[in-house]
Amino acid sequence: MATTTITTTDGTEIFYKDWGTGRPVVFSHGWPLNADAWDGQLRLVAENGFRGIAHDRRGHGRSGQPWQGNDMDTYADDLAQLLDTLDIRDAVLVGHSTGGGEVARYIGKYGTSRVSKALLLSSIPPLMLRTDANPEGLPVDVFDGLRAGLAANRSQFYEDLTDTFYGFNRPGAAVSKGTRDAFWLWSMQVGIKAAYDCIKVFSETDFTEDLKRFDVPTLLAQGDDDQIVPLVAASPKSAELIKDSTLKIYPGQPHGLYGDHEQEFNADLMAFVS
Repeated sequence: MATTTITTTDGTEIFYKDWGTGRPVVFSHGWPLNADAWDGQLRLVAENGFRGIAHDRRGHGRSGQPWQGNDMDTYADDLAQLLDTLDIRDAVLVGHSTGGGEVARYIGKYGTSRVSKALLLSSIPPLMLRTDANPEGLPVDVFDGLRAGLAANRSQFYEDLTDTFYGFNRPGAAVSKGTRDAFWLWSMQVGIKAAYDCIKVFSETDFTEDLKRFDVPTLLAQGDDDQIVPLVAASPKSAELIKDSTLKIYPGQPHGLYGDHEQEFNADLMAFVS
């Protein structure tokens, strides 16, 4: 199990994990987490003949915390520099939530010369924000509320966010204290500047043109009880924009991977990368 860093052109260190050998499967994590959120999937692919790679986005986890560069173009540039440095080819790119936006912007900017497939799980494209052209999105007040909660008491904010992230607020939900604690721990490792800036990034970035550039098989997967990224504004609309795409909806499942939802996704992940 190799863990190391690269240094980007603006001097930011990006931490990454590189486990196993074989065809690379590269994971991009959601906000406000880090590569550890993908550990189960990294181990799964590495134990089944693949090379699992996951990085901490700038400002998150063990990566550097620069004041600048907390925007989707730079996130995609960082991913490109990671793939170039490791000379990754024939990769399956997997992104969850904001990480799905990172994958989309990477393909939009850099194409698919290093990519053979893409998987976007509960991802933010095409656009989360409600606009005249995107009435299914969420109003800006929702994102203002996230910013206010983060600025006021980020520790309590992150703990409370687990309710909707994992669907723990639903009747009969099996609430896991360990999952809550892990989410809180990962989230508290994000620099508050990066966390605050990223709310604007994941809510207001329009990926429509990026999705039109996809020319590899793409799986779009999302739970229909996603309380973070509205399903009606996300995966089904992305599927309409990506030529070679498959849409998978998980009935009753939340935004975050946990329990039965994680097991079902793991099976779909292995079927897709194989």
